[in-house]
Amino acid sequence: MAQPRPYLACNHCGSTETRPVARIDGHWLERCARCDLAFVTDPPSEAALAAMYQASNDYHTQLLDPASDAFVKMTAIARHHLRFVERFASFGQLLDVGCSTGLFLDQARRRGFDVAGVEFSAASARFAREHFHLSVTDGDIHAIDDADGLLDIVTMFDVIEHVRDPARDMLAAHRLLKSGGLFILSTPNIDGLFPRMSEPLARPLGYWPHVEPPWHLYQFSVRTLSAMLEARGFECLGTHHTAIDLAYTFGTVSELSRSPKRLAYALAFAPFAWAGPKIGMGDWFYLAARKH
Repeated sequence: MAQPRPYLACNHCGSTETRPVARIDGHWLERCARCDLAFVTDPPSEAALAAMYQASNDYHTQLLDPASDAFVKMTAIARHHLRFVERFASFGQLLDVGCSTGLFLDQARRRGFDVAGVEFSAASARFAREHFHLSVTDGDIHAIDDADGLLDIVTMFDVIEHVRDPARDMLAAHRLLKSGGLFILSTPNIDGLFPRMSEPLARPLGYWPHVEPPWHLYQFSVRTLSAMLEARGFECLGTHHTAIDLAYTFGTVSELSRSPKRLAYALAFAPFAWAGPKIGMGDWFYLAARKH
């Protein structure tokens, strides 16, 4: 049953009525009763969130080592990002919001894009500047205040689910882009096959590896993300469904071997995560939109 939440209105439609989904890792995930946007209704404070994203809390530290497996894996993911971007553009001024250590920007620059980034983690931003010699601003999209209407492309890969006010970030992207400019995002898909099949168990189990609160404050679907973008001056052009790494979602073989319950969960739901992208229901998706 929907319940009024006057102290936390939906970021898209403003409704204060929500339906509880589950309490995961000490935080409530709920869905808006009007538009179905899913979000954490008891997020950490701004100060606590800021602390979570600094290197002192091990955020991105593996990506600071070019010899690490994480660096190699994320470089491969950066190339996937670039392939999706190149479905819609082959050149232009590109800003990557939440650029991390600069792996995607380095790949895009090699392909001829004129690149810059902005990154909340000071250590990651510094690495991008020093290792890749990239132009990277410390902060979030709102730290970019000198490029209104000048950019051809704004990218936000696995960022929009982390921010406190995604609607405000969408409006900022719209402000920065030229008319006809591209806004390209990726984010987990709460309506993917695995999340959809496993959601009914989330509340009784108190476990749902898809959602990751409090790191992820919002959970989007293609429908809810498209609706938010279209309401803020964008036309959605296309999507691509893929899957989150199975070991990331369910655990490594070593981890599963130590936990019979976790192994049983993986055996039950990993096939859905694998099959989802093949039927357009991946648990992670890319979306491209154009500024009107």
